[in-house]
Amino acid sequence: MKVNTGIPVQDLKAVGAAAQAAEATGFSGISTQENRQDPFLPLAVAAAHTEDLELRTSIAIAFARSPMVAANMSWDLQRASNGNFTLGLGSQVKGHNVRRFSVPWSAPAPRMREYVQAIRAIWDCWKNGTPLDYQGEHYQFSLMTPNFTPEPLDGELPKIQIAAVGPAMMKVAAEECDGVMLHAFCTRKYLDEVILPKLQQGLNAKGKARTDFEISGGGFIVTGKDDEAVDKMFEWVRMRVGFYGSTPSYWPVFEAHGWQDLGQKLNDMSKKGQWQDMTKEISDDVVREFCAVGRFDEIEKEISRRFAGPIDVISMPSDTPSDLIMALKQ
Repeated sequence: MKVNTGIPVQDLKAVGAAAQAAEATGFSGISTQENRQDPFLPLAVAAAHTEDLELRTSIAIAFARSPMVAANMSWDLQRASNGNFTLGLGSQVKGHNVRRFSVPWSAPAPRMREYVQAIRAIWDCWKNGTPLDYQGEHYQFSLMTPNFTPEPLDGELPKIQIAAVGPAMMKVAAEECDGVMLHAFCTRKYLDEVILPKLQQGLNAKGKARTDFEISGGGFIVTGKDDEAVDKMFEWVRMRVGFYGSTPSYWPVFEAHGWQDLGQKLNDMSKKGQWQDMTKEISDDVVREFCAVGRFDEIEKEISRRFAGPIDVISMPSDTPSDLIMALKQ
């Protein structure tokens, strides 16, 4: 199992030291999110300060950028990171695409399929000299001259993974990508009974081996150096479960446990602005279905119970002790 961590991205001057510390501690890789800051720039800094650390966007918002832009940045980061970059993409929701990024909205799964295919067509052009001619409904690319072709990569192309919640995007991930990043709003029951069969169907359709496909995430890890830290994070997860559970697109997870009424109640409360009261509706037992819980000195068995087997990559806090990281990686 790979063990990754996040790095602070608000100060680019601090990224190099943080990345070096993560590598020295034994983490498999680091990831960045696209919230307040761009997710690619910090990884460029990290690449210049590390040797073998995997770097990934988790996630970069796809439709806000042309596939050509994403392909170019990924190509450069793959070279800078000694072949250790993974492009993690997500679709975001309609409101953010239309109102924050001012890009048109359409069904996200078919568009994401084209997005990934277009990037691969661009890389094939750059790596193998194949004439660029990708013609999709959403993206079309047919012009690439030597002046705009980047220097060749010595090794493998970057890997592509996408964030997926619903069955349509799971199918795209399995058929078109090198892996999937599962949402933290996921229980082991939902993972085993819904997600894994959907992914396997997609892999079978393309003749792909499960061993060549990486599954990341799929739940929260509530941990820290002492009980106080664990309790604080547990309450944060309770809040997140209430927040996500109020949205109908996440209700299939509740339905797997027979919690349909809870989802509807949370949705009704959200429409009334009762955000703090929503958290009170989430019992300790419900929270524990979504996470592994325990201090650093006791979390290993919990992580194994909750994630071992189907999950290939987990994320841990940056202050996780080295011996625990090594134990989890075995």
